[in-house]
Amino acid sequence: MFETFLSNDSHTTLISTPFLCAQKKVGNMKKVFEKIIEGILACSGFVTSLTIVLIVLFLFSEAVGLFHSRVIEEGYVLALNKDNKVSELTPVQIKDVFDEEITNWREVGGENLPIRLFRLEDVTRYYTEEQLGASYENAGACITDLVERTPGIVAFVPRQFIVRPDSVHLLWDNTISLKDVFAGAEWFPTATPAPQFGFLPLITGTLWVSLFAILIALPFGLAVAVYMSEVADHKIRNLMKPVIELLSGIPSVVYGFFGLIVIVPLLQRVFDLPVGESGLAGSIVLAIMALPTIITVTEDAMRNCPRAMREASLALGASQWQTIYKVVIPYSISGITSGVVLGIGRAVGETMAVLMVTGNAAVIPHSILEPLRTIPATIAAELGEAPAGGAHYEALFLLGVVLFFISLLINFTVEAVSSGKRK
Repeated sequence: MFETFLSNDSHTTLISTPFLCAQKKVGNMKKVFEKIIEGILACSGFVTSLTIVLIVLFLFSEAVGLFHSRVIEEGYVLALNKDNKVSELTPVQIKDVFDEEITNWREVGGENLPIRLFRLEDVTRYYTEEQLGASYENAGACITDLVERTPGIVAFVPRQFIVRPDSVHLLWDNTISLKDVFAGAEWFPTATPAPQFGFLPLITGTLWVSLFAILIALPFGLAVAVYMSEVADHKIRNLMKPVIELLSGIPSVVYGFFGLIVIVPLLQRVFDLPVGESGLAGSIVLAIMALPTIITVTEDAMRNCPRAMREASLALGASQWQTIYKVVIPYSISGITSGVVLGIGRAVGETMAVLMVTGNAAVIPHSILEPLRTIPATIAAELGEAPAGGAHYEALFLLGVVLFFISLLINFTVEAVSSGKRK
């Protein structure tokens, strides 16, 4: 009997040993497979982070060249008479001189002498074709001679047409400064002889439109989210939710057409404006576009509030609205914050719809009812026309950097406010 037991036990051991070995191999294969998946996920995260960093570095590398560019158009000079003591002009002063808003050298620190403008196309007013030569081979000598004998002249000509640089006085050509860009009140990148790259009108226009868009969208979005999550019955919610989510899939250019055909004429009639394209029109369009994002994210966050918390609040004698205000919204503040951030992100970065309804005027707005221009609209409208590698091209990339920091600042601010409320 004992021998039989031993033989059975040995048989069981012999059978189970291969099974245990196979099971161990399967377990090892699972661990290897899990390590491979873990490595793939880690690589994906690393590649994504690296891509974001490279995009930011690319923006910076393209933008920083603007501050190495000269104020006066490349290849040109501003030549004065030798006796003129003015040695330097700001980009704004150069523009005002050639726009004839400054007409005397005394206004820019020189002598009491009228300013006489000269551009290359004016040469035929002073010299005949015979004097200039059949191929304009004498144009340089003629222009240099004209500058030498005209006391109040300022000549904007290619550098090679000043054949005797020592006999004239060339204005000092500084590089574009931070002050010219970030404190400049005019955006006119195609102006000659000194392009204007003032970011102030574009930054104020972007913030102006985005602020009013959020002020309009946030109360409406939060109200609709509360209604769908806490008040509406099952049938109404199932009807409203797909419709609201469908709005987020409509192309922005369609919203732009809607704003151009409906909102712009309406604002023009209501406020008696000369033109309806204004910052308010852009704000309303952006608010409509941001609503689906704010409503969807906020409503989902509220519905994730535990049922037990609602029932406990009601059991303590709180009304339904007190429960929403004191329990549901504080619990869902993180999700509400996410919805706000996504809504603001869409408002700040929107391009086509804003370009179509805001009037596209690069001026500092003093009222929300005035035309303005935003940073994304400027980049979209001008990037295709800017020569690659030129100052205009680099200025547009710098605008992208500014937009990146505006979005980053908004995200950090909202997160800080949300963290303070959670504490």
